[in-house]
Amino acid sequence: MELHINRTDFHDTELVDVAPAPLDPGQARLRIDAFALTSNNITYVAIGELMQYWDFFPAPGPWGIVPVWGFAEVVESRHDDVAVGTRLYGFLPTAEELVITVGKVDDHGLTDGAAHRQPMAAVYNRYNLADPSIAPGSVGEDRQMVLYPLFVTSFLVDDYLGDNDYFGAGRVVISSASSKTALGVAHQAARRDGVEVVGLTSAANVDFVTGLGVYDRVASYDDLDALPSGASVYVDVTGSATVRRGIHAHYGDDLRHDMILGGTHWEDMAGGSGDLAGPTPALFFAPGHVAKRNTDWGPAELDRRIEQAWGRYSEWAGGWIDFHHDTGPVAVERIYRELLDNRSDPTVGHIVSMTAR
Repeated sequence: MELHINRTDFHDTELVDVAPAPLDPGQARLRIDAFALTSNNITYVAIGELMQYWDFFPAPGPWGIVPVWGFAEVVESRHDDVAVGTRLYGFLPTAEELVITVGKVDDHGLTDGAAHRQPMAAVYNRYNLADPSIAPGSVGEDRQMVLYPLFVTSFLVDDYLGDNDYFGAGRVVISSASSKTALGVAHQAARRDGVEVVGLTSAANVDFVTGLGVYDRVASYDDLDALPSGASVYVDVTGSATVRRGIHAHYGDDLRHDMILGGTHWEDMAGGSGDLAGPTPALFFAPGHVAKRNTDWGPAELDRRIEQAWGRYSEWAGGWIDFHHDTGPVAVERIYRELLDNRSDPTVGHIVSMTAR
């Protein structure tokens, strides 16, 4: 079973029963046990054409398959170095299974060497061995699925801004402030001296966001005049053209950088980048900054810094997040629609599976 999304009408979905294809030599079949659904997956949908997210797991006709992060087990293998029963973590389709063409295999995992995936960033083609110290189905795995991929992006955003001295600004304004990606950025930025962290969110979420303690102040989308003045950078997780125009009108030349990061308000993404006061909006491409830091520090040091920061963040997030587990294709489709329509509780982390185990 697979969940298909119409690439031109994101509310148009279908659940398709797909017969398993026989394996070719060098391939392995992964049974997808569980994966997270978050607003980040809606960003994948919203910018799927621009950033090739639809290309990872192709579907016929107008349809696309949303990529997710989760755990899977090798249930069939025609590769000598990949054993049945191997448990992996990585980029998966919203489906029951995935057939991969095994590329490089090492002590930490493997890559999918399928030709159609090679034009995309290598980080998405990597499948890491599950940590044996974390029990399958545990809260540890829940945190890894829901929070870890988003936190890595958050870490890289803050590190990129820090590497550029926050573009000479003493303030970062983060939209969709209740989203898990935004909270990760805020958690990192709040540790920096001389940086004021401002959250921008819906009126309904102001109290929740304020209570988390990582934002110095919080404003709602309908009260942009309440934002503090002075040199600032904008981290845009909404993708909203309306909010962007408001931010640029409020700050003008005091806006030192406008980073496009997400698309939680995907229905308002059209336009909004022309005739803006201040800087031209710039898309943040996390793999590009990874490549820079791999050169600056080496991969081992980058991993060490991320893991150190992740330890602090995951402990903090454990104080407010509540993981919900759902099973079955109908549940997967329902939660996707809740996220698409911004009806999901920000305190909830959704863990889902197409089939019961």
